[in-house]
Amino acid sequence: MIERYATPEMRSLWSEANTYRTWLEIELAATDAWERLGEVPPGTSARLRAAAAAAPLDDAFAARVAELEAVTRHDIVAFTRALSERLGEDARFLHLGLTSTDVVDSAQNLRLREALRLILADVRALRSEVRRLAREHKHTPCIGRTHGIHAEPMTFGLKFLNFHAALGRDLARLERARAAVSVVMLSGSVGTYAHVPPGVEAAVAVRLGLTVDPVTNQTVARDRHGEMLAALALLGTSIERIALEIRHLQRSEVREAQEGFAAGQTGSSSMPHKKNPIASENLAGVARLLRSQLQAGLENVALWHERDISHSAVERVILPDATTLASYAARRCQRVLRDLVVYPERMRANLDALHGLVYSQRVLHALIEGGMAREAAYEVVQRASLASWEHGTHLREMLAADPACSLGSEALAAAFDPAWYLRHVDAIYARFEL
Repeated sequence: MIERYATPEMRSLWSEANTYRTWLEIELAATDAWERLGEVPPGTSARLRAAAAAAPLDDAFAARVAELEAVTRHDIVAFTRALSERLGEDARFLHLGLTSTDVVDSAQNLRLREALRLILADVRALRSEVRRLAREHKHTPCIGRTHGIHAEPMTFGLKFLNFHAALGRDLARLERARAAVSVVMLSGSVGTYAHVPPGVEAAVAVRLGLTVDPVTNQTVARDRHGEMLAALALLGTSIERIALEIRHLQRSEVREAQEGFAAGQTGSSSMPHKKNPIASENLAGVARLLRSQLQAGLENVALWHERDISHSAVERVILPDATTLASYAARRCQRVLRDLVVYPERMRANLDALHGLVYSQRVLHALIEGGMAREAAYEVVQRASLASWEHGTHLREMLAADPACSLGSEALAAAFDPAWYLRHVDAIYARFEL
């Protein structure tokens, strides 16, 4: 992940040194299990852990692995040789009965579990900001739009209640995805446990708080990772929904809400007046990346026979990048909403901008309720609406002047009351614990 989008926690989690620390965590947990089975001399695990604590696997260790890999052309072999150099004679008991993917896949899942823990916390914080805006603007009237065109009155808070619900579904998907990838695999070459008994795997799972993958070949099945990437892609799309709404509302001719503009900030190198929704546009771009990473992840599911490594190069990029981008996007969107500037008076002006045309359906129904046939009522309202569009005269005036309109002045006025449209808002909110 490029530095611009790397959060500190994800940068640390996916660092090369932490890769090797996590590999060692799997190796040590397996050595513990072997020792309890009597296959490794007593005290071996304790000595290895003490040696690792005295000489932690740091950037210098990562550099040494890289030197060795240049010769071995095999990352795990380079890793175990570097461990022998660092941890001493007891390191010969590491990697007993294991194959490379036992270590790599299990350690990768351990890091993915932690990455998803961080993302879940970020999404909960984002959802809290969305919830705040939903509460604050529960009864703030604005115009609803369909196809980008003014439709009927709604409230600004309802927009955020929709986002709140979507993020709730994202959280549920992320929780399921976290469970899906939180598996350990120590089944040896081609998954038969020929060189490592299932009890070792079970003991490692307990120690690390993972679940035993019930059946594997020589890799953890990548549909698990595909599920996670799908959850991240959908999260990105939920964030993009929020960002897209803000981008529209910040347009000069709309101006109902806008991103905060900090002291000293500039919007353009050439036009001093500019305030642009740059964060929201950035989030739209991040969402595109997350969706593209899902595609790559799905390509990784089908592998040759019991194992190939066609997925490896892809995962070295997409798993750190997707999790990092998801965390970044959730945090940046949270900042956007925290600093969001809202203009209720502009919303009211836009609500009235079309001279009452947005109340056409209510008038139509009132005419039908008064006894007029639907087709005749539709013709009356449409004729008046088209004339209102053309001349800029309020729809209510056009209808009042039309002899075919059977509504009295009181009924006509009631049909243009925005409160009527908002009378069920409280009932919608009651479905949520806000």
